Amino acid sequence: MYCNEVKIINAIGLHARPAAEFSKKANEFSAAITVIKLDDEQKKGNAKSVINVMAMGLEQGMMIQLCGEGEDEIAAVETLIALVQSGFGEV
Repeated sequence: MYCNEVKIINAIGLHARPAAEFSKKANEFSAAITVIKLDDEQKKGNAKSVINVMAMGLEQGMMIQLCGEGEDEIAAVETLIALVQSGFGEV
């Protein structure tokens, strides 16, 4: 298992379009990828499910942890970290 953390930087968080882009990118990998909202609730969701990602209510400034488990876990997590850091083209 490989995990890394990132802060959500785009102003309106992972709303519909970025959540869809995030999940689409996650589905390009064979590894299972979990998103963990790093706050008091510690919500977890499947990064490959746009519904799970949107339901987490990920807003600007929140820290999330991405954990991958599988053959391409490092590439999967680091690719998604880079996507979040890019602000999905909204920053």
